[in-house]
Amino acid sequence: MTYLGIHHLDRFHGLPVHTPAPSSGSALPAADTVAWRLECSHDEEMDFPALWEQFMESVDTTRVRALLIGPWWRQDYTPFAPVMELIVAHADRFPALRGLFLADVVGEECEVSWLRMCDVTPVLEALPLLEEFAVRGCGQEGLGLRPLRHAALRSLRFESGGLPGGLVRAVAASELPALERLDLWFGSSWYGGDATIDDIRPILSGGVFPRLRHLGLQNSEIQDEIAVAVGSAPVVAQLETLALSMGTLSDTGGEALLNGQPLSHLSTLDLRHHYLTEPVLDRVRTACAPAVVEAGEAEDDYADPDDEDDEPEHYVAVSE
Repeated sequence: MTYLGIHHLDRFHGLPVHTPAPSSGSALPAADTVAWRLECSHDEEMDFPALWEQFMESVDTTRVRALLIGPWWRQDYTPFAPVMELIVAHADRFPALRGLFLADVVGEECEVSWLRMCDVTPVLEALPLLEEFAVRGCGQEGLGLRPLRHAALRSLRFESGGLPGGLVRAVAASELPALERLDLWFGSSWYGGDATIDDIRPILSGGVFPRLRHLGLQNSEIQDEIAVAVGSAPVVAQLETLALSMGTLSDTGGEALLNGQPLSHLSTLDLRHHYLTEPVLDRVRTACAPAVVEAGEAEDDYADPDDEDDEPEHYVAVSE
């Protein structure tokens, strides 16, 4: 699978990902040596509550350091809320848990826009020592967050084909003093992605997350507007890496980066999946040196070849 598509992780929270087969009977690795990925299978009769119970009985959960929840349904795409309730109800059984990924699901299993998520705030409230939290899903299927304080969280990532503005505002209004990495995939308006520049401005101000070193504002239909805002954003000075990838970045956004504040202090500027022309991209590379600009080739504009009046369109990398 490629970087720009939704993909399964080989490693999570510094650990190799291990997916135990529910009925294999094979020996399990030590609880603290892997990131455990739980998934229901169409080939198995076990539903998620039964899978969860088996996991709790067969693994020393007091030593589990990282957990990923894969497909939690067998046939129909059922809501995630009951799974979240199980995690919250048994949070005290996971005192060593530091990394959690909700909905580690790829397109072959379910499109991101079909994942029936929920407000994930209770999970963070139930796990005050959690350091890394990642979620996939779309706002139109219930994904949400309420402002909260979490003293330990260092990495927060929402991978979405349609991120709701309310969730972005909740992130910006949260008190996360340890946060070092933040990634937001905004997605398409067709799938509930209605976040605006105003929703992002508190994050760009630099006063919200004082320890932030990586910022990803990605997969956006307003990628040019984001680039304009980044050009004068105070938060940029404290960053080591910046990702404006996966969206509809064009020469308009490229010129905004060129006319904005210097980005040469970064180690990496990620612009992959873009619509920049080669001359503008070359100027960005030169202006940002010695920072590494990861870009690759420009995406192709899409227009209906049978319609002379069809204007070329730009698309985000992940929507449906």
